Amino acid sequence: MLAAALVLFRQPLSEWLWSGSRVQALLDEGDAALRAGRLENARLKFEAAQALDGDRSEARAGLARVANAALGQARAATQAGDFERARRAMALARELQAPRAETETVAGEMREREATRAGIAGLLQQAEAARAAHRLDGDANAALPLYQRVLALQPNRTEALEGREDALSELLQQARQALAAGELARGATLVAAAQSYDPGHVDLPEAQALLSRAIEQQRQRADADLRAQRLPQALAGYMAVQALAANDANQTAAAARGVEKIALAYAKQSRKLAGDFEFKQAEAALAMARELAPQSAEVREAGEYLERTQKNRGQRSGVAASPQNRQRAQALLAEMARAEARGDWIEPPGDSAYDKLRAAQSLAPSDPAVDAAARRLLPAVRGCFESELRGNRPRSAHACYDAWQALDSDSPGLPAARRRLAQSWVSVGAERLGTGDVAYAREALRRARSLDASAPGLGQLQARVDSVRTP
Repeated sequence: MLAAALVLFRQPLSEWLWSGSRVQALLDEGDAALRAGRLENARLKFEAAQALDGDRSEARAGLARVANAALGQARAATQAGDFERARRAMALARELQAPRAETETVAGEMREREATRAGIAGLLQQAEAARAAHRLDGDANAALPLYQRVLALQPNRTEALEGREDALSELLQQARQALAAGELARGATLVAAAQSYDPGHVDLPEAQALLSRAIEQQRQRADADLRAQRLPQALAGYMAVQALAANDANQTAAAARGVEKIALAYAKQSRKLAGDFEFKQAEAALAMARELAPQSAEVREAGEYLERTQKNRGQRSGVAASPQNRQRAQALLAEMARAEARGDWIEPPGDSAYDKLRAAQSLAPSDPAVDAAARRLLPAVRGCFESELRGNRPRSAHACYDAWQALDSDSPGLPAARRRLAQSWVSVGAERLGTGDVAYAREALRRARSLDASAPGLGQLQARVDSVRTP
C-alpha cells in the first residue's frame, strides 16, 4: 500500500520540490541584485518568485525592500543633481507602491532642486516672450513647451497655469481659423496639440466639434466625387478622412468602405477598357484597383479577364485577313445589322447577329470595322435585355440574355441579370397560369429553375402547376 501511494504521489511531489527550490533560487537572486543596487533586476526576480508561489511572504517583502531602495536612489540622485536618474527611480518606487508620504516628500525635494537648477523665473520669461511673438508650439523654445517644463517642476505655479491657458486659447483660435479656411490638416494638428497640453481646456470642445464637422463634410465631398466617378478626387478625400479621424472608428470605417468602392470602380473600368482593347489604360486602372484592394475577388477577376482578353486579342491579331476575307466580313457585318434589327440576337443558329459577328471575326479578326461591331453589339444586347425585361417579355429577354452571355461570359452584371430574369419568368408564368395557360407556366418553371433554383415564388408556382390536372 505504501508503495502504491509513493507511485501515486511521486510526480506531484517531484513537481512541488522543484517549484520550491526554484522559488528559493529566485529569492536569493533577488536579494543579490538588491544588494548590488540593480533594482529593476531585483524586482523581476521577486515578481517571478511571487508568480510561482503567491503564498511566500518573502517575495512580497522583497518587493517592498526594492520600493524603499528606489526611494533611496531617487533621493541620492536628486542630491547629486542627476534628475533623469532620480525620475526613473521615483517611477519604480511608485509602481511598487512605496509609502505615499515618503514618496511625496522625495518628489517634492526633486522638484524644488530641479526648479532651482533650471531657473523657473528665466523659463517663465522665455515663455512669455515666445507667447508675445505668437510662437506657441512646434519646438522646445515655444511658449507651451516652456510652460509645461515649469509646471512639471511646480505644478501649482500660477504664472505658468495662466500663461498656458492663454496660449492654448490662442492656439485653438488658430485651429478654428484653419478649419474655416478649409485647412483641415493644420486645424487637426493644432487641436491635437492643444489636447495634449490640457485635455480639459474650456475652448477645446468647440474646436473638436468644428473639426468633426469638417471631417464629415470632407467625407461627404468624397462620397459625391465617387458617385460622379471622379475617382482620384474621391480617393484623396477618403485618405484625408482616414488621416484626420484616426480616433473616430465610424469615420475611418466609412472612409475604408469608400476606398473599397473606388477599387471596384477601377476594376470595372479595367474590364470595360479591356473589352474595348484599350489594354494600356486597362492595366493602369487595374493597377490602381490592386493597390487599393489587393485581396478583392472582383479585382482578381478583373485581372484574369484582362489577361484572357489580351491573349485572345493576340491570337486573333496573328491572323492576316486577305482582301477576299475582308470583303466577306463586311457582308457578314451587314447581315449582322439586319439580324440585330429583327431582334435575332442568338437565334436562329447561323443567322443570328451573334453568329454573323463570330463569322466576321474569324475571317478578319484585326479589321477595325469588325472590332467596332463587336464593341457596339454588346451594349445593344444589354439594352435589349433591359427593354424586354421591363416589358414583361421574358422569352425575348432570355434571348437577349443568352446573347449577352455568349458575347461576354465574364460580365459582372450577368449574375444579377440571371436572377432578375428568373424572377420575371416566375411572375409572368404565375400570371399566365391564372388565365389558364398551363403550357406557358410549365415553360416558365423550367426556364426559371435553369436560371435560379432559389428564385422567390418558384416553389409556389410549382405547387400551382402540379395542382392543375392535365386534360
